Amino acid sequence: MDNLSDIQREYKEILNQLSNPELISDWPARNASRSDAGWKKFEELSKRKSYLEKIIEKEKEIKEIDDRIEENRAILNGKEGPELSSLAEIEITQFRERKEVLEKELKKLIKGQKESSEPQDIIVEIRAGVGGDEAALFVGDLFKMYSRFAEQQGWRQKILNSSPTETGGFKEIVFQLESTRNASHSDADGNGDIFSKMKNESGVHRVQRIPETEKSGRIHTSTVSVAILPKPKNTQLEIKPDELKIEYCRSSGPGGQNVNKRETAVRIVHIPTGLVVESQTERNQLQNKENALSVLSARLLEIREEEEAQKLGGDRKGQIGRAKRAEKNRTYNFPQDRVTDHRIKKSFHGIKEIMEGRLDPIIEAMESAEEQEE
Repeated sequence: MDNLSDIQREYKEILNQLSNPELISDWPARNASRSDAGWKKFEELSKRKSYLEKIIEKEKEIKEIDDRIEENRAILNGKEGPELSSLAEIEITQFRERKEVLEKELKKLIKGQKESSEPQDIIVEIRAGVGGDEAALFVGDLFKMYSRFAEQQGWRQKILNSSPTETGGFKEIVFQLESTRNASHSDADGNGDIFSKMKNESGVHRVQRIPETEKSGRIHTSTVSVAILPKPKNTQLEIKPDELKIEYCRSSGPGGQNVNKRETAVRIVHIPTGLVVESQTERNQLQNKENALSVLSARLLEIREEEEAQKLGGDRKGQIGRAKRAEKNRTYNFPQDRVTDHRIKKSFHGIKEIMEGRLDPIIEAMESAEEQEE
């Protein structure tokens, strides 16, 4: 299969790095903790090594089965007795069935190893689009939906920024989802891979329902955009201090009134790109600054990946995969109790349960569509 030679080469490079005395020699002297950069690199390399070993072992097992099949073919082509030939035929059938299973497992591992190198932590941005107050309310509904799904998965959530409205919705809410699982178990069954489960949520979500303020019973259609941004690792992106313009102001609530006497809200402008990020959810100025920088780094990584994809010719498989902000994603039709995913052209009933975070059927259907596209 393709990529196996690259995997073997990467595995050897990781072994060389792990055997480098400089990586671990000074830990005891410095009493290095698990937050130490050297330890983090060692953890990442060890985790990657373990994953690549699974692929290499699976490939080795397939080759061993090929050898056994060839041995049995030699028996069939020779002058052995009928009993031995019959046994060889049975074994060939059994080995072929086993090989088919192993090849599927290997394909899944190779696909998974691409995603296992992605950051598990993500930043989710939900913004109101067309529909005024109703769109803002649906931002809040989607936030609750993802929050409950995250709780079911055992993920940790942190709000980075929000712009509440007087009606109880949000013009925008930005939050982080991060795994609470041990690194050695995070990708054993895929449950810890937040990006893998959430990547297809990006795009435009449309809601059709009768607002509480609608007296004539007319159905309104509103839109909300969702962006899923992988949170960069420390080594992925470097932001220079002289590229930033940082401003401080008082936090504001619904309607724009100040809700804090001190200037704890932070606004950061990335001068080279013109990107602007804000954070005002924390009471501490430093924490708001860290939140804003997290969002900024995720957006910059998104821009870089888009540029790299364009250089490669924009090789994407239809609408499946990591969606863009402007792509039509789903319609939530409340009167008909139906959620329709337009990329896979499939509908799901039980909208109340879905809005309570029961997203697994939709996510599994998307994953199945991705596998069929390959």
